[in-house]
Amino acid sequence: MTDSLVIIPSYNEIENIKAIVDAVMSLPKEFHILVVDDNSPDGTGDAVRELQKTYSGKLFLEERKEKSGLGTAYIHGFKWALQREYLYIFEMDADFSHRPSDLTRLYRACVNGADLVVGSRYKKGVNVVNWPLYRILLSYGASFYVKLITGMRVHDPTAGFVCYRRKVLETLDLDSVKFIGYAFQIEMKYRAYLKKFSIEEVSIIFTDREKGKSKMSSSIIWEAVFGVISMKIRSLFKRNGF
Repeated sequence: MTDSLVIIPSYNEIENIKAIVDAVMSLPKEFHILVVDDNSPDGTGDAVRELQKTYSGKLFLEERKEKSGLGTAYIHGFKWALQREYLYIFEMDADFSHRPSDLTRLYRACVNGADLVVGSRYKKGVNVVNWPLYRILLSYGASFYVKLITGMRVHDPTAGFVCYRRKVLETLDLDSVKFIGYAFQIEMKYRAYLKKFSIEEVSIIFTDREKGKSKMSSSIIWEAVFGVISMKIRSLFKRNGF
């Protein structure tokens, strides 16, 4: 039994899912994987079931009835993990924008004392590959905006490559998390920040997906823009319960 679980949300990732699972499973450090699939019409869930024959007891699948958002997929995965004995719980995309080999670096930082470790695109400049300029400006600008509003000194608050110590997820009220898009990533870090958990960033290189379709939309962006302000206001009135 490993101490680490990687949660991978999926929707129509048939082009990536086998390769990402194989890559994680081939690492020297053992990780288990939980795929949370939102009933992908392209057969992603079926592909995972086929892979379970190879990775029995290490690869798990939770299927939801419909596409319900990134945040709720991770909350589902967090609760699943907390019902088991995992000490370190990871978020990672299915599309290789996060390099599987960097999992061990995030793990090491958590083992060495951090409560929450962020795979950061912006800790050392801008480490993004294959993004158009407008996406870089949008993402980097959002990070500056979040730091300004929340006071968090996290260079990449929207990052989705994260390792949590178990105690962080046990302490946070997962049922009260509001956001389901990319603002979910900000809210989780902010909640941990308000609870005085230590947050460390590990510099990574982020590479835009080569296969499959991006899930980014204008509604997700606006949720992040306006959600940060509402989140900050809520925290001022509900600091102990936020």
